[in-house]
Amino acid sequence: MTGVGTESYVRSGAEPPGGRVRAGGTGTVRGRRLGVLALAAGAALSWLPFVGKQLSPDEGGFLLVASQWSPGTSLYGDYWVDRPPLLIALFGVADRLGGAVGLRLIGIAFVVVAVFLAAALGALTSGPAARDRVLIPAAVAAIFLSTPLFGTTAVDGELLAIPFVLGGVVALIRSCLTEELRSAILWAALAGVLAAGAALVKQNVVDVFVFAAVLIGQLAWTRGRGAAVRRLGAFSVGAVAATALAVVGAATRGTSPGGLWDAVIRFRFDATTVIQASAVETIPERFHGLVIAFLWSGAPLVLVAALLRFRAAAVQPADRRAGPRVPDLRWPAAAMITWELAAVVLGGSYWLHYLIGVVPGMVLLVVAAGQRPRSRAAIALLVALMYAVGSGIVSVAWTATHMPNNASDALVVDYLRSHSQQGDTVVVGFGHPNIVWDSGMSSPYPELWSLPVRVRDSGLAELTTVFEGDSRPTWVVVSGLGLATWGVDPATAQAQLDSRYRQVVAIDGYLIYHVD
Repeated sequence: MTGVGTESYVRSGAEPPGGRVRAGGTGTVRGRRLGVLALAAGAALSWLPFVGKQLSPDEGGFLLVASQWSPGTSLYGDYWVDRPPLLIALFGVADRLGGAVGLRLIGIAFVVVAVFLAAALGALTSGPAARDRVLIPAAVAAIFLSTPLFGTTAVDGELLAIPFVLGGVVALIRSCLTEELRSAILWAALAGVLAAGAALVKQNVVDVFVFAAVLIGQLAWTRGRGAAVRRLGAFSVGAVAATALAVVGAATRGTSPGGLWDAVIRFRFDATTVIQASAVETIPERFHGLVIAFLWSGAPLVLVAALLRFRAAAVQPADRRAGPRVPDLRWPAAAMITWELAAVVLGGSYWLHYLIGVVPGMVLLVVAAGQRPRSRAAIALLVALMYAVGSGIVSVAWTATHMPNNASDALVVDYLRSHSQQGDTVVVGFGHPNIVWDSGMSSPYPELWSLPVRVRDSGLAELTTVFEGDSRPTWVVVSGLGLATWGVDPATAQAQLDSRYRQVVAIDGYLIYHVD
């Protein structure tokens, strides 16, 4: 009986009443730590070829907004963007660290932290006796947070939200694994703070809330309503406190709570309506490209292999005196990955970096799979990960040598820098706020991205007012032959542009105008 009980603890990763099982000894633990460090280092190295690449439109735009965030004429200073305040604050840190390179280094740091948190999640639910149950979650995070097939050549909101999600999941499970009331409440409150933090970076990243709803529901079923209510209360207090702190902090810099609600919540519904009504050809094309990238990355193979192991019941300690059992994570994992996949589909614009949002769900799925007995599905999971590693290496190598470095934007920026004077301003119609940032100028038009233009200024009335006013831009850059684009009526603004500006040069698809 003793041997059977000990084996059960080894397989579950739990600690038996007589002391910790030292399967493999300290060498096993050391090997696991070295393995996690190697995975984190590999993910960081995969980002290095892109540190010096030109900023993407989102990166340049967020840096521009963050660099001047103070009380002004629009939501964030003098600019408007449909993003929560914590994202802008993080880009403000990057701006203080030097801009482009500082931002990419922050992105690498967040990837490394995510790998460590994935490993911690595996260790928390399996213990030191099962090395693969720690390394596999860390490998999933490292692979899919460094493959360009998931849009990881740029730092965007999805990437910066990942550590908050994984940290929130770890904290909530820690809360469920402790019977000491104060510790349980503190861990649950921390989970709420991190859950809110993820949504304050990217508003649709509510993964931890989805996870908490299912996990705490399971807790009420298995351990009673009291245990669940206490953790739910602490989680809610943490989330509300973090949100309130962010809203108050934003208000001190001129960003009103009402303006945030319109930008973060209401605008997304209006944008969805505009995208569906316009039905431009580029949207289905991007969706097709996103599906192809998802398939080539190997992510579906990992998902299927993990789900195949869900058929078996979780291995648990034979003696319940060892303390609270590790929660069965199958349903919480299934709920979270379902939400993440839905968020990708409902995103509307289908940029590759949307796929980063499914990484926490994939990590949690393989952690839940690690709670099952070993089977052929475990071998299938390893094969899937090997394919994903190969796919990631090939995509990093190919992208590093073939990725266009926004050459057209760079040419426009070079022209503006060489011909502008101090105090000049520029408007780019529409999108590509990275041109504004890299030019060193500001824009008198608060809409830096194309989608807000189509939703908030589709008749270009605000842009026309800018052209007619005393603060009209010195330079105007348009893509194509003019201001016409889908979802926009350019007639009035185009007439003002033609009458008040003269075209000075055409550069690789862009027309540059100077005030006449």
